[in-house]
Amino acid sequence: PGGQYRFRKDGEEHLWTPQRVADFRESVRAGDYARFHRYTDSIDNDSGVTLRSRFAFREGAGVPLDEVEPVEEIVRHFVGGAMSLGSLSPEAHETIALALNGLGTMSNCGEGGENPERFGTDRNSAIKQVASGRFGVTIGYLRSAKDLQIKVAQGAKPGEGGQLPARKVDAFVARLRHAKPGTTLISPPPHHDIYSIEDLAQLIHDLRCANPGARVSVKLVSEAGVGTVAAGVAKAHADVVVVSGFDGGTGAAPLTSVKHAGVPWEPGLAEAHQTLVKNDLRARVKLQVDGQLRTGRDIVVGALLGADEFAFGTSMLVSLGCVQCRNCNLDSCPVGIATQKPELRAKFAGRPEHLQTYFRFLAQEVREQLAALGYRSLAEARGHAERLVAKEGGFDFEELFSHAESAEFAEPKHHAESAEGATAKHHAESAECAEPKHHAESAECAEGALVTRHSSLVTSPARWAPDDYDQRELVPAILPALEGKGRGGNPVRLARDIRNADRSVGAGLSGEIVARFGADGLPDGSVQVDFRGVAGQSFGAFLARGVTFALRGEANDYVGKGLSGGLIAILPPEAREGDVLAGNVIAYGATSGAIYVGGRAGERFGIRNSGATLVAEGIGDHGCEYMTGGRVAVLGVVGDNFGAGMSGGIAWVLDADGTLERHINSGLVRVHEVTREQAVEEAKRCLQCRC
Repeated sequence: PGGQYRFRKDGEEHLWTPQRVADFRESVRAGDYARFHRYTDSIDNDSGVTLRSRFAFREGAGVPLDEVEPVEEIVRHFVGGAMSLGSLSPEAHETIALALNGLGTMSNCGEGGENPERFGTDRNSAIKQVASGRFGVTIGYLRSAKDLQIKVAQGAKPGEGGQLPARKVDAFVARLRHAKPGTTLISPPPHHDIYSIEDLAQLIHDLRCANPGARVSVKLVSEAGVGTVAAGVAKAHADVVVVSGFDGGTGAAPLTSVKHAGVPWEPGLAEAHQTLVKNDLRARVKLQVDGQLRTGRDIVVGALLGADEFAFGTSMLVSLGCVQCRNCNLDSCPVGIATQKPELRAKFAGRPEHLQTYFRFLAQEVREQLAALGYRSLAEARGHAERLVAKEGGFDFEELFSHAESAEFAEPKHHAESAEGATAKHHAESAECAEPKHHAESAECAEGALVTRHSSLVTSPARWAPDDYDQRELVPAILPALEGKGRGGNPVRLARDIRNADRSVGAGLSGEIVARFGADGLPDGSVQVDFRGVAGQSFGAFLARGVTFALRGEANDYVGKGLSGGLIAILPPEAREGDVLAGNVIAYGATSGAIYVGGRAGERFGIRNSGATLVAEGIGDHGCEYMTGGRVAVLGVVGDNFGAGMSGGIAWVLDADGTLERHINSGLVRVHEVTREQAVEEAKRCLQCRC
């Protein structure tokens, strides 16, 4: 009632009205640019539901349209927003990937995993998301990406995170997500392994090791203080900071989750840009914005506030046939976009050409807006918030439109001669235009350099490879031997020392293995490395099938993070029992493989495990939290809150002192006492270690 969620005549105003939906859909299907203009003019001139609708452009000397960068370059600044296969149908999800790959830009698979059959094809999503749920995050998934996006939170539901209702989790979606069909899948916004910027830096390092050719982006929510977080993300060596506004759509959450959540992207983007400039960090990262972007004017406003890239979600779906029923979470989409029901999916009529036409029309509008303002590229317009003024109406945007001055930031040369050249000192561009060192980009600030660098990030891998343990010690010794003997040849066995400064050991090796031998890795027992010493964080992260790591010593946090079929054994350095041999967050997001700890482990053991076998002689609090599959055997005491949010898998616990039940979170789990014979048989299955 009143049109709060769905459009109603004389009700609450929405960006999508029936007339705008009709104009938009028909314009991109028929290639009618005039009708597309009618749609965008209606939003730009008649709508007042966004903060940017209260902005106006400060007039200045224009430039001829033919001097503005072409449509083909502008569309490379447009990327797909995160929409999972699960919230969307497979047909819609693949159509978006086909369209954006055809334009030379990137689609985003969302946090639900992706069908491995799409990897390496024109149906592959170039942006792969790594969220707290870790649904489907395997080493093959990571290696198939050009951009690895860490989702710390999302704008539409900053207090809830991702959510896929049980009715949309069919057998296919459950297989990709390593979960049970018919089970509600949640992904809370805070990462279970991120409690500080240092933790975030560790995950960024893990992902860089797994796929050195991909850039790493971090998705944040627009809110007061997001600039401080963005600065921390830049210091953690990310390549892109994503600022997500509160009015982003979602194809999975209930309607009550998308109201009164967060703030618009405009203040968050402005704060992030200004903070990065003031701290001399702006040249180290790209800024991406998303949240109901619609028109060329929206894009130019975003650029003036500091954005380099622009992510789209709902409008892409409308171009493919979405009619804004707003019942996505009910699995009853009448046009086959936001459903998993076969009879409804058969009605999907969207084509890649429709979405490509939309992006080209949008880029043409951007060109026209840039020409009117006197800019020749989006990169040249970036950060020129002084070109924005508030419309009459009592709003004060002084801080939003303020300029962060820095001696190291200067105007691109060709713009300094314009009528607005007096404001050049305010422009947030580096005098050296240097990208992060790990991209090895040119330090020259020639015309169009920012666009060229941006395009290279989208269309070709970064040229940075981490100087990590794998590249020094493992890859040169193992890969030549494997390739010489062929897949499945004689096993390779090494012995190496390790120290706690050696982080993410195994991630780089695993990435190289799946790149050469396929996402399934190697036959079991193909590679074994015997380590001695103290392993640093993320020992065996994303370890591929066929690789065995046997450590005689101790390991820090995140052992076996994202385990992808490998085997890890940690044994005490001497014949001792009861020692703590591994830190916190063991096997976070593991999908397959096994970890054996010949001693005790820390907190959050087996969190988000969805298929691995894990054994330890005692664990801390929050064990098996949000576990969706696999087996865990704890041959000793467990801490409090055991099994919280656990929706699948089996945990076997030796309750020697009869206190287990007081430690269990019984919200989603059932407890059964088993016979000695049953326990012995299960222990034999779990303890089939080849080390």
